[in-house]
Amino acid sequence: MAERPLRFALVVGEESGDQLGAGLIDAIRRKHPDAAFMGIAGPRMQSRGMKTLFPIGDVAVMGLGSIVAHLPSIIRRVQETVDAVLAAEPDVLVIIDSPDLTHAVAKRVARKLPELPIVDYVSPTVWAWRAYRARRMRRYVDHVLALLPFEPEAHRRLGGPPCTYVGHPLIERLDELRPGPGDRRPLGERPVLLLLPGSRRTEISRLMQPFGEAVAKIAAERPDVELLLPAVQHLGEEIAVRVASWPKHPRLVFGEAEKFSAFRRAHAALAASGTVTLELALAGVPMVVAYRVDAIARFIKPFLLRIHSVVLPNLVLGENPIPEFLDEDGPPDVLARETLALLSDTEARRAQIAALNRVGEAMTLPGGARPSDKAAEIVIEAAEHGTGRRTAMLVQSS
Repeated sequence: MAERPLRFALVVGEESGDQLGAGLIDAIRRKHPDAAFMGIAGPRMQSRGMKTLFPIGDVAVMGLGSIVAHLPSIIRRVQETVDAVLAAEPDVLVIIDSPDLTHAVAKRVARKLPELPIVDYVSPTVWAWRAYRARRMRRYVDHVLALLPFEPEAHRRLGGPPCTYVGHPLIERLDELRPGPGDRRPLGERPVLLLLPGSRRTEISRLMQPFGEAVAKIAAERPDVELLLPAVQHLGEEIAVRVASWPKHPRLVFGEAEKFSAFRRAHAALAASGTVTLELALAGVPMVVAYRVDAIARFIKPFLLRIHSVVLPNLVLGENPIPEFLDEDGPPDVLARETLALLSDTEARRAQIAALNRVGEAMTLPGGARPSDKAAEIVIEAAEHGTGRRTAMLVQSS
């Protein structure tokens, strides 16, 4: 009697997880073309033929106020997902990012089906705050697939589940990020400065004014500078209104292809903290990073943060070659001064470019392996042989 195809339950809660999930499906199918998938899927995963229990828009809410307002609906959707996973009897459950949603599903499934392997694709930021979550995850997660190379050691130190660095998906897109011949003109010929004030309305509202004031000072010193501002489409109108008052207007570019094209041309960047700093690092673009938080976060920040930097490339390197300015530490004149130092052939620029090269080396997998393939390898192993929580915890405690 022929063995049945492997069955995978995948649960995502927003667009970033949908991208990872689509890559994972592709990689699994390269090994098991007949694999079956069920769970919550976004548009990219659905384009691979996976049906979703409901649209991810039903659970993709952000911010405390929005979560509270949608809480009854979210709880209902979580339970629907749990019931569907239990009924499907998959060989493995993979929760992908969005920990507020996906971990709620995993905890409930683990209580009902303790023998089902559960893999968490994307570690919560236990290394930055709420470190106690790492140890608690051992109750319902068998293996964590980390996107950042320092995360396995963080989980080991904090008593979390087994954790493997599988690589960041950006590694698979280096050809799109790094300049080819003729993309990035010589530094002395009208330097290109990227402005990246964030992709969320709250970030835009806090950073556009100091960025604009910094741009005024930069343009006064370097009137030849070319300004590019990659923007998300839904905030384009608001950004256009805000830059209209700047003394030098950046050219707004939209869409991922245009954004990566801008990265390949750029000589430096003034950016908000976030994943974009990793994109810049892998593209070899030196940067100055700024961030603003609300009053409550500013008050509790000293009590929660347990890291030496909020800039991801700095965390990858374990040092701070990229200057970062949080809240009042980064007034416009400071941002302008630090950015101007990157628009000429200075020691600051040369040192940062050398550091960015080391970021790429640290994040590259041995043998040039693809992150999605590495992740699929571990997920398939769990599906075929199982890595139940009880066994993993017994091994760890022996």
